[in-house]
Amino acid sequence: MLKIYNTLTNTLEEFHPIKDNEVKMYVCGPTVYDNAHLGHARCYITWDTLYRYLKFKGYNVTYCRNVTDVDDKILKKADDQGVEPSDITDKYYKSFVESMKNLNCLKPDIEPRATKTIGEMIAMVKKLEQEGYAYSIDGDVYFRVEKYKKYGELSSQPIKDLLNGARVEANDKKENPLDFALWKKDELHGYNSPWGKGRPGWHIECSAMSKKYLGNTIDIHAGGADLAFPHHENERAQSECANDCTFAKYWMHNGFVTINKEKMSKSLNNFLTIDDVLRKYDSNAIRLFILTNHYRMPVEFNDLALSSAANGAKRLINSVAGFEVKNEYDKKAIEEFESAMDDDLNTSKALAILFNLADKIKKNDNAQIMANTLVYLGSVLGFDFSLANKEISFEELREIVKPLYDEFNIDKNSDPKETIQKIIEIRKQARNDKNWAKSDEIRNTLLKYKIQLNDSKEGTTWQIL
Repeated sequence: MLKIYNTLTNTLEEFHPIKDNEVKMYVCGPTVYDNAHLGHARCYITWDTLYRYLKFKGYNVTYCRNVTDVDDKILKKADDQGVEPSDITDKYYKSFVESMKNLNCLKPDIEPRATKTIGEMIAMVKKLEQEGYAYSIDGDVYFRVEKYKKYGELSSQPIKDLLNGARVEANDKKENPLDFALWKKDELHGYNSPWGKGRPGWHIECSAMSKKYLGNTIDIHAGGADLAFPHHENERAQSECANDCTFAKYWMHNGFVTINKEKMSKSLNNFLTIDDVLRKYDSNAIRLFILTNHYRMPVEFNDLALSSAANGAKRLINSVAGFEVKNEYDKKAIEEFESAMDDDLNTSKALAILFNLADKIKKNDNAQIMANTLVYLGSVLGFDFSLANKEISFEELREIVKPLYDEFNIDKNSDPKETIQKIIEIRKQARNDKNWAKSDEIRNTLLKYKIQLNDSKEGTTWQIL
């Protein structure tokens, strides 16, 4: 039986969908004003894994992930660049889609844009106003937080504590400092509405899109831990008041990616884009790096961890090279895998089962069946086995090696494989001289160009990432 941690109750709960065998799952998607970063990779790999696993369990899943394409940051960027907001959102949505594809994330079943759901947002705000849950002032519409008695439950923050200094926006027009915007006056970029020209508040977008495409009540609402408050708290409040029913049965949140113990984010300017990381590591390495850690825990980014993940991913993927995969599996491994994943998506434990299969293949212990099982279960975690022993052409290798000729003063006409071997010899001499700084510098230089060195008792080998 699948058990998941429900943020709303702060407990591990057995998963029982509202309707037998059907799962409606909503994940807060990107605000498309910039390139996606490693924090987004952590989020969407996590929920891609959940989506894959629910399908593996036999559920009929409808996965909806929105696209926020109307937002303050989008409008500011468009104004700064003198272009239309749609020019910004189209550019970065395409970039996001490409990044998700390169991470081997499955496309959601539904991917609605906020700008295509404006009518539904207006209708929801009108309903809230009619029911006394909202009020309008000078073209702005606010939600009356104190009228929703469950406010603060999701983020485990009583209203009293929130009023004493949590993330509350000061605004003299509001009846209560906690009240949040459902609709914002905007005569320049706005849409026609009963309150004049304006645009939706951030939170109402997801409520309206979830209702339109999945219905009033959904099984799972997921997203990053930073969204629990205020975004998900506000979503829950307005949805339950507008629809007079439970909004989501299970709330799930993934932990942050950190750099030097700080959350990776655009506002802190300490982020690496997905494209940046993919220049050095393939999707399997990134996925292994993410899934080695439990989804609710923070993940500390560093090159050493990703380099280790790259080695592990190669070991998994290459262990099945040369096998023609068939539909004959090791039942014990499947049972162990399912037991691990049923425990709140314990991907670390599930990965250990995959590595055990890889070891058995290497020892020729019922290798064909173990290879079949590894591909079957590895695909549930989103690994791309088409990368097994991927051949690289002479021309591709020469392009990779080209910058190294000058860096290491090597004849530009040298064979690229011989060039790498010469650099390995230079590093070997540095190690013999106990010049560890130079040895590390050479390793990192090669890694920058996606050439990874693997040291062993037999010597040093290399591979292209």
